[in-house]
Amino acid sequence: MDLKFKVSGRIARPIHDVFEAVANPDKLSGYFTTGGAKGRLEAGATVTWDFADFPGAFPVKVEEVDAPRRIVLRWEAADKDEAGRSYDTTVTMTFAPLNGDRTLVTISEEGWLETAEGLKNSYGNCGGWMQMLCALKAYVEHGINLREGMFK
Repeated sequence: MDLKFKVSGRIARPIHDVFEAVANPDKLSGYFTTGGAKGRLEAGATVTWDFADFPGAFPVKVEEVDAPRRIVLRWEAADKDEAGRSYDTTVTMTFAPLNGDRTLVTISEEGWLETAEGLKNSYGNCGGWMQMLCALKAYVEHGINLREGMFK
C-alpha cells in the first residue's frame, strides 16, 4: 500500500496569477489559510499557516520553488510512528499553462505511514486539498472566499 494521492483543477486565469495566489501569504489567507499565513513560499523558508475553523498555526517547510511552475512543501502528519515520533508528508503543487490564459493546478501528497491512521489522514488531506483547489478557483476568478463558514 503506497499512501499518496493527486488532485487537479483548472483555473481560468494566467499561470502567474494562480501561482501568486498560492505563494503570496496575503492572497493565500483570503481563501485558504483564513486564520492567516505568515511568510512567502520561497525555497528554504519555514512559513506558518493557520485556519480560523481549525485554530492553531503550524509550520510548513518550503523545500523547492520553481516559480511559476512548482512548489514542494513538507509538513507534519497528524499521526505518529510506532515510537510516537512525528514525521512529515510531502506536498507537490504544479502549475501548467493552458490555452486561453487558463492554468492547470495539480496537488499531490505522499509519505504517510502505511497504517489505518495514515490511510485515514491521507483521505482527509485529499479532501482538504480538493476543497483548497475549489476555493482557489472561486477566489482567483471571482474574489469569493468559499472556505468562510465551510467547516464550522
